[in-house]
Amino acid sequence: MATATLASPVQAVSKQTTKGAPHRLINPWVVALTVTLATFMELLDTSIANVSLPYIAGGLGRSYDEVTWILTTYLVANAVVLPMSAWLSRVFGRKTYYMACVTLFTITSFFCGIAPTLGIMLLSRVLQGIGGGGLAPVEQAILVDAFPPAKRASAFALYTVAIVTAPAIGPVLGGWITDNYNWRWVFFINIPVGLLSLFLTNRFVHDPPAYAEERKTVRVNGKLHVDGIGIALVGLGSAALEVLLDRGQIDDWFGSPFIIWCFVIGITCLTAAVFWELHVPDPIIDFRLLKIRNFALANVFYFVFGFGLFASTTMIPQLLQSLYGYRAIDAGLVLGPGALVITFLAPVGAQLVQRGIVKPRILLFGAVMIVGMSFLHYSHFNLDTDYKHYALARALQGLGYGFFFVPLSVIAYSQLSPAQNNKASSLTNFFRNWGGSFGIAFITTMSERRQNFHQERVGSNIASSNGALQQNIHQTAAYLQSHGFSPADAVTAAYGRVYDQLHAQTQLLAFMDCFHIIGVVTLVAAPLVLLSKGFKPGGKAPEGH
Repeated sequence: MATATLASPVQAVSKQTTKGAPHRLINPWVVALTVTLATFMELLDTSIANVSLPYIAGGLGRSYDEVTWILTTYLVANAVVLPMSAWLSRVFGRKTYYMACVTLFTITSFFCGIAPTLGIMLLSRVLQGIGGGGLAPVEQAILVDAFPPAKRASAFALYTVAIVTAPAIGPVLGGWITDNYNWRWVFFINIPVGLLSLFLTNRFVHDPPAYAEERKTVRVNGKLHVDGIGIALVGLGSAALEVLLDRGQIDDWFGSPFIIWCFVIGITCLTAAVFWELHVPDPIIDFRLLKIRNFALANVFYFVFGFGLFASTTMIPQLLQSLYGYRAIDAGLVLGPGALVITFLAPVGAQLVQRGIVKPRILLFGAVMIVGMSFLHYSHFNLDTDYKHYALARALQGLGYGFFFVPLSVIAYSQLSPAQNNKASSLTNFFRNWGGSFGIAFITTMSERRQNFHQERVGSNIASSNGALQQNIHQTAAYLQSHGFSPADAVTAAYGRVYDQLHAQTQLLAFMDCFHIIGVVTLVAAPLVLLSKGFKPGGKAPEGH
């Protein structure tokens, strides 16, 4: 139904102008599919290499701890470039900048694939992150300009499918490629997608005429105005904070002088950046947009969206592989139903909003509540929970996310003028990206600390003289002796089995605690959406609403 309604060109289609060629109309859905292709590829790369790290370490002759910088360097470069993408696209032109990002991302994917040493790999990943960091914000700005306000919900539905499914598919695809081919193909698969994206972008994507006027704002008296201090503060602060979040648990957080320095630099630079950017005429990040109520509230939920989505997408495969013995592909099949539900329901949510059947804030409130309840549902699972229940829980989570991003994006842009859309897209992606980084850091840290807590608590309640414990050990030891173990080895193995059971139970409790905390945080945030101003589709909120 959604595609039938929107198949023909809408009012605000883009126009192509080439030398000697007349203007021609381009269906905005062609534009949307074109730009979503590269963004999907970039978001896929945030997680596809995770499961391949042990193989990469072996291939490059380095330790696992050293190759984890392959993930960190990419995320750091991403975090640095992302908030600057709006300014960079105005300097170079949105289409030119987007194609440059795709080109850099594609070329550096090739060098990642052929990298003979870790040093070359890390350099390539930094450059790949720089190229990838500009894709999502520019795509969102292109979608907002390509579609009139009344039709944007459907475009955001497509964007939702890309940003939700790509991180979920990444580990599965990476595991399958590594198991069946070679880890280098994890990077090589970006090349044909990148080349196709460049061809389609060059042919179908063009800057709208009004964007030429916006580009003039970066020049003063014909000279390029560069907010050098803003760039330095945002870049250094974002890099330090991303390293802090990604390496904190590995380096024992504030037990490491390196992490302490990252914290000090990150907080100092970002605090100074906010103050500086509020007092310059053409800032790198326009924090003044946060004075607009709907946009400010939307960014809170972009953070909540990124926090819950990336935390759960990281935690579920880890939980299934470590406790249930699932392979990477099997864990991916658990995530599959959620992605499938989102693919079907995101267009439905778009139609509900576009046709005025449900107000965006009511739909978003319901979606946030469902997502929060799905996390609480996860928190009641045990070691006997089977694939079906995990898949259904993920489908419930997908039900919430299917109706989450579309009304959220409509609310975010509801009170903005066309001239503000480009800067707004950088901010929304900035908050979503940081939500994801905080979510992953939260899971990494909290799961380990809660496991230590439960292990101490459970262990202290099991005395070595406990009758049930001793009976279990004697029975296990007797069984092992009957299968060829010596008496001493059998007792040692029996105690080891008890410890393994204790470790599995406490690890499960830790994961369940994480689900519970994320669920509570999500539910607590839900009522905030009711503070947003009402508005008519395609227009700003009424002043007196």
